[in-house]
Amino acid sequence: MTESESAPSSANPIGPARRRATDAEARALGSVLRLRILRLCLGEALTNKEIAQRLGRDPASVLHHVRRLVDAGFLQAMPVRRGTRGARELPYQTTGKSWRLEVHDPPEGSSRGSAMLRAFLEELDEAGGEPFHMSRLGLRLRPESLEEFSTRIQNVLDEFAARDLDADGEWWSVFYVMHPDRRGEQP
Repeated sequence: MTESESAPSSANPIGPARRRATDAEARALGSVLRLRILRLCLGEALTNKEIAQRLGRDPASVLHHVRRLVDAGFLQAMPVRRGTRGARELPYQTTGKSWRLEVHDPPEGSSRGSAMLRAFLEELDEAGGEPFHMSRLGLRLRPESLEEFSTRIQNVLDEFAARDLDADGEWWSVFYVMHPDRRGEQP
């Protein structure tokens, strides 16, 4: 971990500073399947076979994506364990690195955030399709108010992301997006 990844930012005193993703990191995060793998391996070490079963995918295809995530530093191999029949299994778990990155430029061939949105929608559909809580708000903000709003929301997300996972808690997923409202503007 570099010093910039571990040093708290002045705008975010509770967590590691965010940094811009490299091109390779942005490409690794530009896949719906890889984002889903990261979510599955959060707080739980899973083997390639377990990941493939949970996603209903071919293990060979999933292994390709797992390796890309390991190469980019988003997943780490955990100690080898013995399976039910004594076979060696290699589980993987997230490193948390993806939370500390900002992806400004979409990978070639995709729109900004489309993989993240599609991954969230797939997970929402698997959860039964009905959000537990949903809010939508239109705002009219000066640049300094927009910065304050964005920083405050991000600080809350960072605070909860930095906490240890509640071992007896339920899993929840949060998707936050903010975009300019282009009403009345001609494309």
